[in-house]
Amino acid sequence: MIRVAIIGAGGYTGVESIEILLRHPQARLTYLTALPEECGHVADIYGQLRGRCDMQIEPLDLDKLAKLADVALCCLPHKVSMSFVPKLLATGVKVIDFSADYRIKDLALYEKYYEPHTDKENLAHAVYGLPELFRAKIKGATLVANPGCYPTGASLALAPLLRNNLIKTAGIVVSSITGVSGGGKKPSAGFHFPYMNENIYPYGVGVHRHMPEIEQVASEVAGKPVELLFQPHVGPFDRGILSSVYCDPLTTVSPDALKKLYQDFYKGEPFVQILSAPPAVKNVAKSNYVHIFPTFAKGKVIVFSAIDNLIKGASGQAIQNMNIIFGIEETLGLK
Repeated sequence: MIRVAIIGAGGYTGVESIEILLRHPQARLTYLTALPEECGHVADIYGQLRGRCDMQIEPLDLDKLAKLADVALCCLPHKVSMSFVPKLLATGVKVIDFSADYRIKDLALYEKYYEPHTDKENLAHAVYGLPELFRAKIKGATLVANPGCYPTGASLALAPLLRNNLIKTAGIVVSSITGVSGGGKKPSAGFHFPYMNENIYPYGVGVHRHMPEIEQVASEVAGKPVELLFQPHVGPFDRGILSSVYCDPLTTVSPDALKKLYQDFYKGEPFVQILSAPPAVKNVAKSNYVHIFPTFAKGKVIVFSAIDNLIKGASGQAIQNMNIIFGIEETLGLK
């Protein structure tokens, strides 16, 4: 039985991880921790867990965590996580980190979009945790950088095209819409109900910090540098991300040939489903699935992908990574 601790259990990704682990047949929650103001009985913070999870969320005690857990899901914000991860690893506990602190391998690029990095040693050996592309590296890893929600959908949409050299590696456009849960629990003016209701708007024009992460994955898959423009939007729904990816082909490809290419590329992948029509976020809500629809129109290759940003874009993917690390069935707790 895998003993699991959650750091940052009071946030959205924390509670989604709890929900998954409560139904996991080979994992057991042993320790929940958060900032002092988020501590208390977990059911007092999330009423849906009443009668289902009788645990306290406590202030972090590293010694206690090390005694109780084999792996820690580190659901802390960017720039905060790297101050905790080295201490966790020093206790012998494996770590799956939800922040961006260990995703971007180019130190200068990370520091351009975030802040000075204080844990360069662990950054160097962290494994990027997108199972469909990097499963072999994840097996037995001690530190996994759980991918960002936007990069998950975008990377899985692009990978078959880049791996098979079917598109130009410059001029790619990724346009994505996320639900408001992507902004986390902390209130902000842009997510205030009277403004957000029946509204949709772009943000982070040309500078969103997930853009270099998507380019990093795309370049590794392609085996050469990939340049793209990533444009996010936020829409008036709770959860989900719909991504529309536009590419210039190197040769004309029929929609049927594209569909077969994607089916072959993701054959045997338990959570990737290739559709015959554009996806919808409601159809992947509260699941670890990604729905992908590739097609060809007006001289462009267009790929649509849909994921739940809190599950495949965060907590579900983390549990998928945990299952791979410990060598158990990858889908446990997720189907």
